[in-house]
Amino acid sequence: MRYTVILEQEVDGGYVATVPALPGCVSQGDTRDEVMKNIPEAADLYIEDFIASGDPVPSEAGKEYLQLLKIR
Repeated sequence: MRYTVILEQEVDGGYVATVPALPGCVSQGDTRDEVMKNIPEAADLYIEDFIASGDPVPSEAGKEYLQLLKIR
């Protein structure tokens, strides 16, 4: 499965990555490379928990994400 990852640079340094289709699936890293290595591991664990509990694995089917820019 493929999931959208939102990557944000923190004001005080480091990065945070979230997976909107997997609420609560978050990872951090000191560098972009580190967080991009960490987030697939976090998503794998998240999905394993769903499978272990017998719940359906969330997907992004039918979802769209748009970037809105405010222009003045």
